[in-house]
Amino acid sequence: MSKRIFGRLLTATAALLALSCTPVLSASKADVEAQFEKWVQNDLWPEAQKNGISERAFRASFAGVELNWSLTDLAPPGFPPPKEQKQTQAEFSSPAPYFNDDRLKRLAATGRGFASQHASALKKIEKTYGVPGSIVLAVWGRETGFGAAKIPNSAIEVLATKAFMSTRKEMFRTELLAALHIIDRGDATPAEFKGSSAGALGQPQFMPTSYLKYAVDFDGDGHPNIWTSVPDTLASIANFLAQKGWQRGRGWGYEVTIPAQVSCAQEGPDLAKPVSHWASLGIVRISGKAFPSDEGKASGMMLVPAGRDGPEFVVTPNFYVIKEYNNSDLYALYIGNLADRIAYGSGAFQGPWGDVGKMLRSDVAAMQKALEKKGYDVGGSDGLPGYKTRRSIGQWQEKNGMKPTCYPEASMIGRLK
Repeated sequence: MSKRIFGRLLTATAALLALSCTPVLSASKADVEAQFEKWVQNDLWPEAQKNGISERAFRASFAGVELNWSLTDLAPPGFPPPKEQKQTQAEFSSPAPYFNDDRLKRLAATGRGFASQHASALKKIEKTYGVPGSIVLAVWGRETGFGAAKIPNSAIEVLATKAFMSTRKEMFRTELLAALHIIDRGDATPAEFKGSSAGALGQPQFMPTSYLKYAVDFDGDGHPNIWTSVPDTLASIANFLAQKGWQRGRGWGYEVTIPAQVSCAQEGPDLAKPVSHWASLGIVRISGKAFPSDEGKASGMMLVPAGRDGPEFVVTPNFYVIKEYNNSDLYALYIGNLADRIAYGSGAFQGPWGDVGKMLRSDVAAMQKALEKKGYDVGGSDGLPGYKTRRSIGQWQEKNGMKPTCYPEASMIGRLK
């Protein structure tokens, strides 16, 4: 712990006494900093000690640490609560910008270089964990540009700030304690312990709890190092995916063409069918190649991330394993496409991404609530158009004599009330 924290306790106490005599919303940043220092010593340190973290590691971790006021989603004590803002994200507009082809080409070219450079390690990793090297490289490339991205933040400072005054304090408190364990066991010094502005660590961007579960020592130096060791970084990504259920010997999925007479309201992991079933409906790979013969009896799932107004897919269970890394269909598709570019030299998805309405999350949530009232299972009214929402829309459209598009559209809002 820093001299700043131990040396300013009287100041902190005086500030807190002063706060008790002032209106609730009159706190200053100095007041909050004082409360933070008191919280570190009187609240966080006893819990860390109870969890087996040494005082040496705790002091070292907090040396020079201050609140980082530049972070998002902060709710400082004594300040007005943050205003709730309408949310919008890639899923609610055309996803095309997300799949920027120039960037994907650059990542693929770099990825192929690393595939050659680290061929021996990747071969060993695939043998150990069953995850293709191209998938591992794609995750590494997407997360931190193959380690090139600058990660300047003190992860302890970020996590401590968010544990003290973010809108998700308990989650970040758990992550902060995990981070202190990592430092205490000697995997990284506080100076080396760098992360993103969300507290994700190193080249694979693991949160500290994920690091403790999945980070591995693959270069044999005695401890996992996801900051500067490429073998440890790649093996840790593979271990994560393997422990989440990656099926050895299978890829992520295939871009397909779904005939107009085949309902798009059949997607989702809970509606998995043998790949041969989808083929029997006339669904074919857009490349013109046949599905691999050993895939016929294996399970596959329809995926229409933009409904009928975008590329269409039959994916394997491994697609949903990729989503464990980042719970977004677009993210998993990005990883799959980049992996294919690295492994096979392929290009962009052939199906065009259409303009799917540019709807706000609040609009989608209202549609979900309306569908729920009609008895549809939309997977919760969170404003996120996941597969249950998409297929519910398709089912509702079919029931009401409309051509199913399986995606939220502004024109549906009035009809769904």
